[in-house]
Amino acid sequence: MNIITVAAAIILNEKNQLLLVRKKNTQFFMQVGGKLEPNEEPQQTMLREIKEEIGANAKIEQFVGRFETQAANEAGHQLVSYVYQVNLHQAPRINAEIAEMKWIDLDDKQTLLAPLTKEIVIPWCKANLV
Repeated sequence: MNIITVAAAIILNEKNQLLLVRKKNTQFFMQVGGKLEPNEEPQQTMLREIKEEIGANAKIEQFVGRFETQAANEAGHQLVSYVYQVNLHQAPRINAEIAEMKWIDLDDKQTLLAPLTKEIVIPWCKANLV
C-alpha cells in the first residue's frame, strides 16, 4: 500500500462554512494542505501550504488528530493526514496549483468531496461547532 502523508487545514468562516480547494486537473474538493517535505514537521507544512495555496498567513488553533483515509486523487493510495484547525490572517485567494476555491455549508450535498473532508472533517466540524 502506498502512503501519502499530508497536513490538512480546517478553515471556517464566521458563518461556519468550510473552505475547500480543488487542485488543477482534479475533481475533488479538499482541505487546504499538502505533502510533508523531508524533515518538515506537519505544523510547518500546514503554514507553508496555506501560504502557497491561498496566499494567506495563518495561526494554528489546535491539532485535531491524525487520520487515515483513501487518497482522493491517487488511486490505490492511503492518505495519512495531520489535521489542524486554523485561522487565517488574510482573506484567501487562489494561488499555486489551485483551480478553484469555495466556502461550503457543512450540509452541502452538491460538492464532490475528498474522503478526508467527507469522512473526518465535516463530522468533526458538526460535532465541535457551537
